[in-house]
Amino acid sequence: MRPLFGFTGGVKPASHKTESNQGGIVVAPLPPVLTVPLRQNAGLASRPLVQAGDRVLKGQAIAGPGGSISVAIHAPTSGTVRGIETHPIPHPSGLLAPCVVIEADGEDRWIERTPVDPYALPVEELRTRLRDAGVVGLGGAAFPSFVKTQHGPTQRIETLILNGAECEPFITCDDLLMRTQAGQILDGAAVLAHIAGAQRIVVGIEDNKPEAVAAMTAAAQRAGLLVEVVAVPTRYPAGGEKQLIRVLTGIEVPFGKLPPDYGVQCFNVATAYATARALLHGEPMISRLVTVTGNVERPGNFEVRIGTPIADLLKLAEPKADTDRNLMGGPMMGFALPTLDAPVIKATNCILAGSKAMFPAPGPEMPCIRCGSCARACPMDLQPFEMYWFSRAKILGKAQEYHLFDCIECGCCTYVCPSRIPLVDYFRFAKSEIRAREKENEAADAARQRYEFRLEREEREKQEKAAKLAAKAAETKAKLAQAGDADDKKALIAAAVARAQEQKAEEKPGVE
Repeated sequence: MRPLFGFTGGVKPASHKTESNQGGIVVAPLPPVLTVPLRQNAGLASRPLVQAGDRVLKGQAIAGPGGSISVAIHAPTSGTVRGIETHPIPHPSGLLAPCVVIEADGEDRWIERTPVDPYALPVEELRTRLRDAGVVGLGGAAFPSFVKTQHGPTQRIETLILNGAECEPFITCDDLLMRTQAGQILDGAAVLAHIAGAQRIVVGIEDNKPEAVAAMTAAAQRAGLLVEVVAVPTRYPAGGEKQLIRVLTGIEVPFGKLPPDYGVQCFNVATAYATARALLHGEPMISRLVTVTGNVERPGNFEVRIGTPIADLLKLAEPKADTDRNLMGGPMMGFALPTLDAPVIKATNCILAGSKAMFPAPGPEMPCIRCGSCARACPMDLQPFEMYWFSRAKILGKAQEYHLFDCIECGCCTYVCPSRIPLVDYFRFAKSEIRAREKENEAADAARQRYEFRLEREEREKQEKAAKLAAKAAETKAKLAQAGDADDKKALIAAAVARAQEQKAEEKPGVE
C-alpha cells in the first residue's frame, strides 16, 4: 500500500457533493445556435478557418492553432457559419471576444473520423494530433495538453499522476466520469504516459468518492494495466497539482519549479478521457461534462456541446425563484457570471446557482488584524497577509517578492479570514496589474526599438546619400580634369604645328 503524505494548510468546507452525484449523466439537447469562442485555452487564441456562409460538419476544424501554445477548435455540430461575431464569454468582467457562430442544421453529421494506434506512431505525431484535436487540461486551467507532454532535455518523467481528487465543493463531473468511463480514462492515461515517457501511473481520488475509486480500480484490473488507484484524504485543495503530488509521492515542488523537474507529470481524469476520444476514436473535443447544481430543483451532470448558451444549460436544472447569482466553477475558485448569454467553453466544469440564503453576504470588510490564519491555511506556504498589504497599496514589486504568482487562488485564505477580507480578489487584481504593466513595458520597448531603428535607418540613408553625392562629385571632377588635360594637349599640338610651319617658311628660297 502506497504511503501518503500531508500538505501544508488547507481547509475542510462542506462538500455538497451528494446533491448532484446521485443520478446518471444527462445529454443536453442540441441548441439551434452555438457560439464558439476562438480563445478557450491558456496561451494564444485560435485562428479562424471559416467565414460567414460556410457549411461545416460536426468535428470539423473551424479554427487552427494561433501559435506555439494554442490548439484547434472544432464545430460542435453540423450547420452553417453565421459569421465571426463579438460575443460575451465566461469572464468575471463580462468580456466580449470573437466567436464563431454556427446555426445548427439538426442533422448532427460527423466528419470522417480517423482513429489511430498511438503505439505505432512517433510521439511527436501524437502531440500534433492532440493539438489538432483541441485537447486541453480540463481541471480548470485549460492548458494545451500537447505542450504539457513536452519536456526539457534534463527532465525525465517517472510517474504520471491522474488527478481525480475533485476537491472543490459542489462539483461532481469528474466523479461521474470516473464511475461511467473508467476504462476510457485509463486508456487515455496510458497514451499520455506513453507520450510523456512515464514508467508508472498513479490515480489520486479523494476518499469521499468510493464509487469512483471502485470503478477505476476494477477498470485497471480488467485492462491488466500497472495502475495504482489511491484514495487520498478529503481536504481542500487536495486536487491542486502540487498538493496532490505531495500527498501521493512526498515530493515537494518548490517555488519556481515545475513537476517535470522532479520526474512527475499530472493530468486531470477528464483530460485523459478526451485524449482517448481524440486518438483512439478520432473525435476532437467538442463537448464536456458539466455539473449544474446549487440553488436548483434538479441538480446533476450534463454532457454539453461547447458553445451551448449557459442560460439553456441552466434551464435543464430548473433554477429556483430566489436565484440571484450564477458562478462558473465552485464557491472557492469560481467567479460570478455577469451574463448567462455566455457559452459553455472547454474550461466550464460547473455552473453553480446561488441565492442569498445559500450564500449569505459576508458582511463589511474589516481591517487586517495580522492573526496569521490565512498563512496557516495557505497550501502553498505563502504569507497572504503580506501579499495583501502590498497588493492593496499597489506596491506590486514587494508583492512579487512574497511569491504572488505562486498563489493558486484556491480561496483558503479568504475562507478563514476573520476580517472578511476578499484576499484572493486583491491577489487577482495585483496579478492583472502586473501583467498589464508588463504588456505596457513590452509595448513601450517595442515602440522604443521601432524609434531607434527609424533613427538608425534615417542616419544610414543620410550617410548613403552623402556617400553617393561625394562619389558623384569626385566623378565629375575627374571628368573635368580629363577634359582639361585634353585641351592642354591640343594647344601643345597646335603650337608645335605652328612652329613647324614657320620653320618651313624660313627655309624656302626667296624669289629673285
